[in-house]
Amino acid sequence: MEAKRLYQGTGPGPITPDGCAVDYYAMLTPRGEPELVHGAVPAGASILELGAGAGRITHSLLALGHPVTAVDESPEMLAHIEGAEKVCSPIQSLSLGRTFDVVLLMSFVIETADDELRRAFLRACREHVADGGLVILQRKPPEWYDTVGPSERLTDDGHVLRMTDVSRPEPGLLAATMEYTVGDRRWTHFFLSRRLDDDFLARELDDAGLAMDGFIGGDRGWVRAVPR
Repeated sequence: MEAKRLYQGTGPGPITPDGCAVDYYAMLTPRGEPELVHGAVPAGASILELGAGAGRITHSLLALGHPVTAVDESPEMLAHIEGAEKVCSPIQSLSLGRTFDVVLLMSFVIETADDELRRAFLRACREHVADGGLVILQRKPPEWYDTVGPSERLTDDGHVLRMTDVSRPEPGLLAATMEYTVGDRRWTHFFLSRRLDDDFLARELDDAGLAMDGFIGGDRGWVRAVPR
């Protein structure tokens, strides 16, 4: 497997540099994430949403009273977002010159298998969070990597989701392909994902000038971090 082949996508419509299908992501709806974030931050807190995609979470955060700056490297994704300030930029090179009450990095972006890229993501979080602010990261609970395998399920929206070609190229690293089928349209997304145990993530956060500060929700999948 080529080291740089971390993500790759196929299917109708535009595909982002990290393999995501814009047309599919634009169909997705929240599953409680905006309310979870809202309940963990001050009312009206300003939010920098890194990797906002097509606004699945953005629009609900706006409706809950948060000014949101949505960042994504795909202009096709950002075109679906309304009501937020939009910034077209890779996360790793973002430098807005201002800070926010909350920096949000979800959708498991932090689990990239590229160590240098992950550290750049965390540095961007630290650069843009205000003193006394909060960074919220979404990851898979570490134990998920021990048992996950090929699967298929039907979503409430009638989408068929399949995980195929699951392998573990090395300890703590998962390779798999997601297949998304909606009617006669089908997309695939190959990805590599790095398991982030608590101690490892705490060290990575510390190197970026952040400190792990507990969790929100009940499964350790949502990590709180604060500036050191």
